[in-house]
Amino acid sequence: MMKRLGLFFLVMFMGNSAFAGIIETNVTLPDGLGTGVMYLNDKQKEPSAGVIVVHEWWGLNDYARNRARMLAKEGFVALAVDMYGTGKVATHPKDATAFMEAALAEPEKMNARFEAARKMLLKQQQVDPKRLFAIGYCFGGAVVLNQARMGADLAGVASFHGSLGTQTPAKAGDVKAKVLVATGQADPMVPAEQVTGLVSEMSAAGVDLRLLSFPGVKHSFTNPGADAVAKRFELPLGYDAHADLTSWEALMDFMAQ
Repeated sequence: MMKRLGLFFLVMFMGNSAFAGIIETNVTLPDGLGTGVMYLNDKQKEPSAGVIVVHEWWGLNDYARNRARMLAKEGFVALAVDMYGTGKVATHPKDATAFMEAALAEPEKMNARFEAARKMLLKQQQVDPKRLFAIGYCFGGAVVLNQARMGADLAGVASFHGSLGTQTPAKAGDVKAKVLVATGQADPMVPAEQVTGLVSEMSAAGVDLRLLSFPGVKHSFTNPGADAVAKRFELPLGYDAHADLTSWEALMDFMAQ
C-alpha cells in the first residue's frame, strides 16, 4: 500500500515526468463514433486488466487522460474514451452542461461508443479478456454505472462522485459487473437519497456493491483542480486528498480481486 501511495503522490504532483515508459496512442472508434486515447506500459509483459476511462462533464481533458496514464503506470491497459465524440472540452460550466446534455440526448450513440471502446480493448494482446473494467468521474461515473445496469460484459465498474439515480434500475440476473462507488456526503449533486436508493437497488438485484461514502466531502473530490473551479464559478466542488487517495487504493484492490 505504501508503494502505491507514494506513486500516487508522484503522479499527481510531478506531472508527465512521472509517466516514463507509458505509450500514448490516439485511436479512432469505428463508424464515426469518435476518438479516444490508449495508454500502455512498455514494461508490461503479461496480459493484464483493460480499463475504459470516462471523463467528467468537462470532456476528455488532461485530468481524464492523467487518470488513464496512472492506470497504465500501475500495469493496466487504459482507454480514455471521448463520450462527446468530437473532442469537445469545456472550461465553463455552461458549455459542460450543453455538451453533457447533447450526449445524454443520444443514448444509443453513447452506448455504441462505449461498446466500441470495450471491443477495442478486447483486441489488445496485453489485455486479459476476463478482466475488463470501466471507471468514470462525475458524468463518467453515471455512464459506467448505467452500463453495468444494462448488463455490459465487464468484470467491474467504478463510479467516482457520479450521479447514482436512474429511471431504469438494475434487475436481478442482468448485471454481470461488480460495482464500486465512491461518493461525498457533502455533495449536493449526489444527495443521500440517491445513495440509499442505490444500495436498495443493488441489493435487490443481487449485485456485488462496494460503497465508500466520505463525511464532509464535496463533489469532484478526486480532481486537484476542483477548488479553483469552485471559487471561479461558485460551485459546490472541492478536492479532498484523503478521499482521493482512499478511493484510488480501493480501486486498485477492486481490480486486483
